[in-house]
Amino acid sequence: MANKQAVVSFMFVDPQAKQGDQAAQDLLRPRQASQHAAGWDLVAANQQPMVLQPMQRALVPTGVAVALPAGYEAQVRPRSGLALKHGVTCLNAPGTIDADYRGEVGVIAINLGQQDFTIERGMRIAQLVVAVVCPVVWQQQQTLPESVRACGGFGSTGLYAASEADS
Repeated sequence: MANKQAVVSFMFVDPQAKQGDQAAQDLLRPRQASQHAAGWDLVAANQQPMVLQPMQRALVPTGVAVALPAGYEAQVRPRSGLALKHGVTCLNAPGTIDADYRGEVGVIAINLGQQDFTIERGMRIAQLVVAVVCPVVWQQQQTLPESVRACGGFGSTGLYAASEADS
């Protein structure tokens, strides 16, 4: 089944790329790491290395701004390799970019690891996933339909897949 393609406009806001520096544009342009990747890699556009100490967070510039079509959003998500190998992730994952936002895409990175981590220009720091937003109409009700889970909250479905051991 082929998916409909969304056209996402973008522009460079990084000074070097904006001035037409082809190397800077090639470095900062969002791209997929593989043919079927769901996310588009975002790279750091900082001019100087940024050192994140353990438990420190920082806003990392990406050098690009986007214009999403109406009915779409983009989610800034962590890169699993950075999280596993270095403990560096996105603080507000996923961070939502609304269709009417036109500023620079930024990544709120946090170092949850035990060592300093240096973010250098051109380093892949996050990924951007574009998704359809379903229109919603809210309807107030006096009661809600019953469900198996009902009011069970955090942890109510257990730690393991359903089995006789959960009974």
